Amino acid sequence: MADNPQHMPRQLPAALDRGWRRCGAVLRTFVAATAPLLTAGILQAAHSPVHGQSRIHALSLTALEQRLTTLDHELSQLASLSLLSGVGAVGYRSQIHTSPTDPESIQIDLGKKVTIDEIVLVPTLWRDTMTGFRADGFPREFRVIAGTAGDPTGTVVASYGSSNRLLPRIAPLIISCPGTIASWVRVETAVMSPRAWDGMYILQLAEILVFSGGENVALRRPVEISSPDSTGGLGWDRRFVVDGFVPYLMDAAEGAQSLAFLSKTDIGEQPTITLDLGASLPLDRIHYHVTDLSDTVPQSISDGFGVPRRFVLEGANQADFSDAVHLVEYQMESTYDVGPIIMRRFPVKTCRHVRLIAVEPFINTLETDQGTQFGAAEIELFSNGVNVAIGIPVQADFPENAPVRSLSSLTDGRNLYGKILPLRDWLNQLARRHDLETERPVITRELDIRHLRQKANLNRLGWLAVILAAGIVSIILIERIRRMRQIARIRERLAADLHDELGANLHTIGLLSDLAADAGDSPQEMATLYRRIRSETERSGIAVRHCSDMLSAKGLYTDLLADMQRASNRIMAKLEHEISIVGEEYLKALRPRTRADLFLFYKECLVNISRHSGATKYTTELRAAANGIQMEICDNGRGLEIWEEDGIPASLKRRAKLLGAKVTVRNPSRGGTCIQLSLKTRKWGFRK
Repeated sequence: MADNPQHMPRQLPAALDRGWRRCGAVLRTFVAATAPLLTAGILQAAHSPVHGQSRIHALSLTALEQRLTTLDHELSQLASLSLLSGVGAVGYRSQIHTSPTDPESIQIDLGKKVTIDEIVLVPTLWRDTMTGFRADGFPREFRVIAGTAGDPTGTVVASYGSSNRLLPRIAPLIISCPGTIASWVRVETAVMSPRAWDGMYILQLAEILVFSGGENVALRRPVEISSPDSTGGLGWDRRFVVDGFVPYLMDAAEGAQSLAFLSKTDIGEQPTITLDLGASLPLDRIHYHVTDLSDTVPQSISDGFGVPRRFVLEGANQADFSDAVHLVEYQMESTYDVGPIIMRRFPVKTCRHVRLIAVEPFINTLETDQGTQFGAAEIELFSNGVNVAIGIPVQADFPENAPVRSLSSLTDGRNLYGKILPLRDWLNQLARRHDLETERPVITRELDIRHLRQKANLNRLGWLAVILAAGIVSIILIERIRRMRQIARIRERLAADLHDELGANLHTIGLLSDLAADAGDSPQEMATLYRRIRSETERSGIAVRHCSDMLSAKGLYTDLLADMQRASNRIMAKLEHEISIVGEEYLKALRPRTRADLFLFYKECLVNISRHSGATKYTTELRAAANGIQMEICDNGRGLEIWEEDGIPASLKRRAKLLGAKVTVRNPSRGGTCIQLSLKTRKWGFRK
């Protein structure tokens, strides 16, 4: 019957449904228990002490990858940190200190009140044999103060400590101070760093630039220092901290390469170049970009190749310079007076025509054809912070070395590396590059960690998938076994129910038939017995119709106490009997299935007594409590000699098994047989 879905007992679909729900609950528990393993690596909160690490750690993997792409794109558009080689001014170096907290300061007199918006500190660089180039003597903790002539104390515009993690670096440090009015700027140290070669504490800076817009107002201004000069000249001097020379070459990320102009030799005693700006403009600055020499390492020739040892810059509004005015003069007294960009400021003069006169021209003694020579990568003339010489035709009173070294290269806005940037923009790009290159390894390290975690999690997921699949298969197999056991249990219960209910009914009908045969002389008794036979027949019919689930049959097992009384009267009609029941409130709380099983057990006991014991009297004691139920049926019959081997009929053992109870049989000393059932109370035994 169970193999045919149309005849499957009602308990089976419900059992299957419960089984699948239990299977789902097990799977949910399994996933909930293993999910933390998948996310433990991602949710770790360890941070390395790197600037910006907390912000980077908070980004998702996709955001990190996008950030790395954005960062690399931005880096590709920034100027490179190409370092200067050769001989030249290094910057300022203080006296030696044994304690890092000894005070040191550098103060620049701007000459007048100006509105400044940015200060740039360029570190002195040291070639470390282990780590490469690094800042040397750059202060660890310091503050930058700006003030006016009437305010010697000034205002702190920036303060840096060890938490700012400025070092290591080789790039300039940009200090923003928009709208600050000052006539002097001072750098004061709180903690100095040791110099590389002997570990002594000093303050070193290659350059200090103070910008008002695009103008470096600190260029070649007077410098005051807190410690006496002790460098003995060479490349270290206070004036070198504002000479405009930085330890970098302008290597922009944009623009085509342009070879510097270099004339032929023997071009005269005082060669001259002239620029026509096309209109009279107020000029106040010149940037002379020297001939690029860093295409070989080491340099094959010295710095300042082709640069006049002395030149004079004049301006005029007339083409013949009849109204010429002196703008600025440059004198190269030593190799420390030349750098990649020679910058000179001068009082504002309005002029259209500008000429540069090499009063003391460079003399080339290296070539076969020796003599005077002129060379430059670019000449920039500034009006209101803008280079107005770019693209302007250049004329010379000597023949140019065309087409390789054309005069047009002097105003094309490009050098050997590409576009010539405004000074402030260039230094800001170098500082920005430092920030991004400091951030990039943090991002790549975090990505590597995330990818390793992701790989580990994928491996873990793979194993968990295998375990989960094995678990699902195991659960399916276990559930299948459970279903098979349930089917077997349902069959067993069905057989037991039919045996106990129908068997008892048939036995009762037989007894009533015998009684009817003996009562032939009493019509009234015959009629009563026939009605009882008819009642048992109807009850049996109900049980047969509802054989798959007798609990659904109306009139069956609705009242345990009444059913027990009726069963005693029907089955044991001629026997004397006593029934004692304690704890009726617990019996009424029994679930229908438990109540039915108890009744069928009791009924089967009565049938066995009636058939086999030969008893004339029996007693029933039923005691119910919160912790269990005890039922004992005793008779005064022959005892166990004709019963089964262990004294317990198979039908009683089967019913006790379905109840989950324990059954025992004993022979009391007074004679007869006692059958005892012990049922421990369980949650499923009572209604909720």
